[in-house]
Amino acid sequence: MQHVNIVEVGPRDGLQNEKQTIDLATKLALIQRLADSGLRTIEAGAFVSPQWVPQMADSLAVLQALDLSGPCNYPVLVPNDKGMDAALQAGVREIAVFGAASEAFSQKNINASISASLQRFESVIKRADHAGIRVRGYVSCVVGCPYEGAIAPRKVAEVARALADMGCYEISLGDTIGVGTPNSVTDMLDAVSAQVPMAQLAGHFHDTYGMAIANIHTALQAGIRTFDSSVAGLGGCPYARGASGNVATEDVVYLLHGLGYDTGVDLARLADTSWFIATALGREPGSKYARAVGRREA
Repeated sequence: MQHVNIVEVGPRDGLQNEKQTIDLATKLALIQRLADSGLRTIEAGAFVSPQWVPQMADSLAVLQALDLSGPCNYPVLVPNDKGMDAALQAGVREIAVFGAASEAFSQKNINASISASLQRFESVIKRADHAGIRVRGYVSCVVGCPYEGAIAPRKVAEVARALADMGCYEISLGDTIGVGTPNSVTDMLDAVSAQVPMAQLAGHFHDTYGMAIANIHTALQAGIRTFDSSVAGLGGCPYARGASGNVATEDVVYLLHGLGYDTGVDLARLADTSWFIATALGREPGSKYARAVGRREA
């Protein structure tokens, strides 16, 4: 049975855009439940400006409360050298840098051009390499941008190749506003995989237009074996107008198990976790699977 890796992004990408304050205990309980369900890579936080992303202000406290030497990997987002300082202090084993295939989105998201953002990452990646910390690269807006519209596949390939050349062990390709369809995803993957090996690529799909599962199935057929997803469908880029949440981890796992892939995830426990965090946020899960099976816990 072939294995597909799931990178759970709920505690970071999922919670970063929530308006209400989420306390440390709830975040830690969420991460523990995700680990107990069998997930082994869980994004735990981001060392970004609390002025812009206040929900991530306690990321250092989150990391300090976790067992960073255990079987679970807890990567954190690091945008610059100041963030890298915090990552080193926390003792993380993996960081992520976040670029874009859209000039307009790059300016809106991190106040830098694509070229300038890549130059900024060079220092971060060198320091991580020196400290023995793995680096994962994200490329956002790989199909479309809220400001520029459709994105040329060659632009995605250029940014992905640059990140790979700098030392990122894996490149996550993000359909940030969820406008992708199987045809546009295929065109993008064809262009990127000509520059970066398919085994080094991951898919990160949002479900704005209900296409995430279809696009994941397409990416699976193309050879992608790692996907990012968010428990309960939490999240959505705070700078992408109209973007709904990430694809729900439960829905992705249900698809993969139905296709005969192994994920190492206990789907029933994951659905319980979906209800746990959705209830903490005062709503139902954004996952079709979790809503279909209902809540088991009192």
